[in-house]
Amino acid sequence: MKGYMYILLCSNGSYYTGSTNNLELRLIQHQNGQGANHTKKHLPVTLIYYEEYQRVEQAFYREKQVQGWSRKKKEALINGEHTLLPELAIAYRDLKR
Repeated sequence: MKGYMYILLCSNGSYYTGSTNNLELRLIQHQNGQGANHTKKHLPVTLIYYEEYQRVEQAFYREKQVQGWSRKKKEALINGEHTLLPELAIAYRDLKR
C-alpha cells in the first residue's frame, strides 16, 4: 500500500509533518479538525509538500526523520534546495568556534 509523507503550513505559520496512506482523505480530516491536535488549533492548513512511497511504513519513517529537522532544513526541502540539506544537518554545537 502506498504511503505519503506530507508537510502542512498552519495558519500560525508553523509546519506540521505527517504520514498517511490516503493523502486526500487525510487533508480533509485535518481541515475538518479531525487531524492532530496541533492542526486543530491552527486551522486552516495548506498542503505545501509531499513525497510518495511504495509502502506506508517508508512514509512513516520519513515523517519521523523530517519531524526532527529544523525549520530552515524543512524549508530547504519544501523549496527543492536539496544541496543545502547536508549543511543544515550540522548541529550548532558541532560547529568549531
